[in-house]
Amino acid sequence: MKKAIALSLVALSMYACSGNNSAEQESTNDSTATNATATSSPSGKASLQKAWETDTVFTTVESTLYDPGSNIIYTSNIEGDPSKKDGKGSIGKLKPDGTVINARWTTGLNAPKGMALLNGKLYVADVDELVEINLSDGKISKRYPVAGAGFLNDVATDGRKIYASDTKTGRVHVLDNGNVSTVTEDRDGANGLACDINGQLYILDKKGLSKYAIDSKQNQYINQAVTGGDGLVILNDSTYLASRWQGEIYLIKGGKEQLLLDTKADSSNTADIGYIPAEKLVLVPTFFKNRVVAYKLSY
Repeated sequence: MKKAIALSLVALSMYACSGNNSAEQESTNDSTATNATATSSPSGKASLQKAWETDTVFTTVESTLYDPGSNIIYTSNIEGDPSKKDGKGSIGKLKPDGTVINARWTTGLNAPKGMALLNGKLYVADVDELVEINLSDGKISKRYPVAGAGFLNDVATDGRKIYASDTKTGRVHVLDNGNVSTVTEDRDGANGLACDINGQLYILDKKGLSKYAIDSKQNQYINQAVTGGDGLVILNDSTYLASRWQGEIYLIKGGKEQLLLDTKADSSNTADIGYIPAEKLVLVPTFFKNRVVAYKLSY
């Protein structure tokens, strides 16, 4: 899944990874929502407050992605085994206030996970292929097999190309003009991806959060405490949100991490998070809880 750098950069941020593009309209908070379990820094600058949650209609929801063009949130719903090609998976749609539009807008997928938007298409990681879906009608238009893939997970775009991580093989692949190739490998547990407005690629793996220069193949770790991360949001050039599937969301600022949310005691996962920058709304897919929960971010 990732950018909210400044209001003037809202349009550019739509090229970031799944679920983290800017919004133009303000969401409606659920008056019945309660505060999330969260911690904040001694200065109290960062926190998450629960805004709304959906009913349990998104079966095994793994990822959320906000589209500022249509003001719609997309969800990827595995609906089965996360590694099996069983044809059960789907893509859902909801509004920024949590209203469900269609829980199974696109069907015929296997175990869909990370998503990204590019040129009127939704690209979805689906076990061992990238699936291209028409935003206009929700129909699958193309499938791009990824040779040797074991567990395609997150997806990101720099506005020109599509990147996909493979957690099983430790590789990051790129889809460029219909051709798939490998960008980097030996990234143990490669998962969360995001691209900043300059096209720089960021990766979460078992060693932490890093910035990877594709041309020079140079890798620079930003934080090595938040390991095994799932979802990634770029807030600005020194501030990030990173989720761990088990039930944790962190703010990473200036290389230092702060735990914002811990839902492990409730057995509620925090998978590939999305983000609505204009509303500072974090969109949390809860996996086995089958719902999306939104939290207002203060930092």
